[in-house]
Amino acid sequence: MSVEADVVVAGAGHNSLITAAYLAMAGRRVVVVDARPVAGGGAVSEELLLPGYRIDTCSTGHTLMMGNPVIADDELGLIAEFGLDYIDPDPVGHVRFPDGEGFTMWLDVDRTEAEFARFSQKDAAAYRKLLKDWDEVKGAFSAATFNPVGGESLDQRLLATPQGKIWLRRKALSAWDVVRHTFESRHVRAFVMWQAFQTMVSLDQPSSGAMAYSVIAGRQRRSWTMPRGGSGKLTDALVKRIETLGGTVVTNARVVRLIVEDGRCAGFVTEDGEEYRGREAVVSTIHVKHLVEMAPETCWDEAFRYGVETFDPGISAFALHLCTTEAPLFSGVGEPRSAVSAGIAAWPEDLVKLSRQIRDREPTPEAPWMMIATPTLADPSRAPAGRHTVKIVAACSAVAPGGWAAAKEGYAAMLVERLRQAAPNMTPDTILAQLAKSPEDIEAANAHMIDGTFHGGDRGFAFAGPLRPAPGWAQHRMPIPGLYQTGGTTHPGGSITGAPGRNAAKILLSDLGTSLEAVVAAHKSRMRAA
Repeated sequence: MSVEADVVVAGAGHNSLITAAYLAMAGRRVVVVDARPVAGGGAVSEELLLPGYRIDTCSTGHTLMMGNPVIADDELGLIAEFGLDYIDPDPVGHVRFPDGEGFTMWLDVDRTEAEFARFSQKDAAAYRKLLKDWDEVKGAFSAATFNPVGGESLDQRLLATPQGKIWLRRKALSAWDVVRHTFESRHVRAFVMWQAFQTMVSLDQPSSGAMAYSVIAGRQRRSWTMPRGGSGKLTDALVKRIETLGGTVVTNARVVRLIVEDGRCAGFVTEDGEEYRGREAVVSTIHVKHLVEMAPETCWDEAFRYGVETFDPGISAFALHLCTTEAPLFSGVGEPRSAVSAGIAAWPEDLVKLSRQIRDREPTPEAPWMMIATPTLADPSRAPAGRHTVKIVAACSAVAPGGWAAAKEGYAAMLVERLRQAAPNMTPDTILAQLAKSPEDIEAANAHMIDGTFHGGDRGFAFAGPLRPAPGWAQHRMPIPGLYQTGGTTHPGGSITGAPGRNAAKILLSDLGTSLEAVVAAHKSRMRAA
């Protein structure tokens, strides 16, 4: 059996859904196909443990998407037409350090500055300067993020700002270099590194420098922004957008092969033998390492194949989901505190060592860096009254002694014990149910997350901008004519930004003889007239 549409899309992550939504808004008939039983990829909320507990399977924070015109200008009508609603929790974040000290970040910048001052007056002043410096260049970074590769470069945009030459150096440095040149307190350095590492970027690698500014400045402005009702509410709104415009989203259908006819990609085939054909284009969000296996080797440009072969999947992780009767209350030096975005901060040298071990695929039996999210503190709709969902994420190696199947339960027990040491109220009777996911489990549930990586691949210099996913192929057009790529393996990379999806839509709509801006303007005109 064959399904035909103007455009068929392989994969239903939030980026490919965004691409599909813009195409549907342009009047194209789109069909999106995904292997999982629910659309959304890394932006999904599911009842994985107990009834009434909505667990964010992967992402929770959507702060990085707030600057995307999809949200900032509501280009797809997700807010006005489908009720997508975001929450900015306060406090922004809280960590405990290995020595028992704590650090709380607040939306009130004066209150946050006071926390910095507890450790160093000099660092408090440096933090104010950091926010000011970022404010001068955030527009340049945003424009480079939310536009396809090929236009004005980030370097060109930065040179048009007052500190452009400084920023050329700053962004080329590692985040660790930037942090140690900016702050003097060990605790402050550890807190900034804890925040920056939430994007799962090796902070000791060149070109990660901007992460020391962008993540913490974004949190200061907006907090750890999350959709009310769960991360999957973004996906729900996107699916509704597509369906109201005549599109279709198909789940439980794994794409296994591309259809290439007369040198052009005409569609794809799913595991059950179903053919999906696109009259005008085929869009993929399949990880590029899997994509090259779905067509004969001769279909791919040699440089593309080399680029994919050397593409680094990124930082692996272990996830532990809990249903609890209480929210973690972090004790130690200072006032006990709960926060939606909390965690255990590693000393900078330990975080650098961990990143090195992960890249070298050495076992990492300890978890010096942990993110501990309790979204129900700000959004009680995610659990039964008075109950909570807690998600622990620990960066770890993709390998474990004896294999992850044997090591998983012990590693999960270690994470629970570390949680309990920081938050003593997390006693055994407080935890009603738990689900551990090793890197192997994460990949098994979503093939795009190779080695349990959430962010579509490393974003170091060798894999960024015009080099992502492979040099010469950064504008979403793939070596096989008719095939376009979006998702975390394309510019600007992973996390919930929606940027790859919107950028791919801009390229594809241009190739189809229109523009994203014209499509959005026409839709808004129709809505006003309705």
